[in-house]
Amino acid sequence: MTIRTITKYPDPRLKIVAQPVTVFDVSLRELANDLLDTLRAAPGIGITASHIDVQKRVVVLELSPETGVKVFVNPQIIWMSEERVRHPEGSVSMPGVVEEVERAASIRLRYQDLEGREHIEESEGLLAVCHQHEIDQLDGIFWIQRLSRLRRERVLRRYQKMAKA
Repeated sequence: MTIRTITKYPDPRLKIVAQPVTVFDVSLRELANDLLDTLRAAPGIGITASHIDVQKRVVVLELSPETGVKVFVNPQIIWMSEERVRHPEGSVSMPGVVEEVERAASIRLRYQDLEGREHIEESEGLLAVCHQHEIDQLDGIFWIQRLSRLRRERVLRRYQKMAKA
């Protein structure tokens, strides 16, 4: 298990669409463990392989000690509610800044586990927001692209100011 280097915004590698995982072996489990170690060191509640410049469709979430660690391989949203929620979001690739993003209040997700078994589950609230945020990243969509131009520019100014400090 290793803490990996996180790719920082505005690195163009964050725009790369991650490729589906086709081999479910020990190297995939090692990647998931490295992602968890990197997430905890960041710190954060969600991370993708894309964040560490591994272009595979793998997400690790640890929303709280109570909910534990969940690994999602090849996650895909198959249904979204029309109801919307606003929730503060940020990124391990852009530490220190957050802004409210509007997303679907609940979703249905198809994914595989580390052994390749398929699962379908529904989520709402923070978990639904995290799924949408991380799947966007796997699709090369950085979270600030979901903001209006004005709010995105404000976030970028805050981030640049923090980077200089």
